Amino acid sequence: MELRQIRYFLAICEHGSFSRAAEACGLTQPALTKAIKGLEDEVGGAVFHREGRRLVLSELGRMIRPHLERLANEQEAALTVAKNFRLLKQTPLRVGILPTIGPARIGRFLREFGDANPGVEMAISEGAADSLARRLEAADLDLAIANPAAGFGDSYRSEPLYRERYVVVFAPGHPFARLDTIRLADVHQADYVDRLACEMRDTVMQVIGAREIELYAKFRSDREDWVQSMVLSGLGFAFMPEYSITATGLVSRPLVEPDVAREVHAIEVRGRPRPPAASLFLRALTTYGWE
Repeated sequence: MELRQIRYFLAICEHGSFSRAAEACGLTQPALTKAIKGLEDEVGGAVFHREGRRLVLSELGRMIRPHLERLANEQEAALTVAKNFRLLKQTPLRVGILPTIGPARIGRFLREFGDANPGVEMAISEGAADSLARRLEAADLDLAIANPAAGFGDSYRSEPLYRERYVVVFAPGHPFARLDTIRLADVHQADYVDRLACEMRDTVMQVIGAREIELYAKFRSDREDWVQSMVLSGLGFAFMPEYSITATGLVSRPLVEPDVAREVHAIEVRGRPRPPAASLFLRALTTYGWE
């Protein structure tokens, strides 16, 4: 039994006549009739008969129809899987990530996703929030991993991934090492390394200003590696998201009073159709065990 015979049989069931089924299938009626005759020879009996002007299924035809429908559906599913696989391989998945997001967690996810989906080619790039927003709008990115409070407006849709507290980081031997937690009052007049690229910087600075906390910025940079190296060298402390610490040897304490945290989300343009690879990636992001 051939799949084309099954398709012809189901087309006749749908259209109610050999002529209309032949037209729908794009072949001549004699060719359709010959294919159905071959099917009947194989199953051992007629699958249609006429009642007056009506073409109806025989008892044998009614019995085999649900099984043939399942076979046709399985063929369609297999073709869809094959098509999606080709699409996954044809177009790289383009993902943008904020530079302030620590690479360790994201790196583990990307490795596991790549291992589970070897057919997906990924192109990962880093950029500030305004750059990621522009690239999403221009369809240069499929998704971004970022803090939605960093300037993404109503035209963007986001899915939460994880929450990340801010901590105070400093070099070994710093006076803060004696504390289990650090309040804003504790950092008053302390030497400070300013993370200019932090999307939460203005929020933190507003809280500091409202509480009349004085800080001395000994070093400023929009590069995370420079900030952490300068903190490690003893120039001062810094406020950082807890999962963004990469420099070996840095010491951290939770920031309390107030507790400052950010949300990390997967962000896309609202209403834009997703390529198959982007849908697969987003589903993996939102079901991953981030905590």
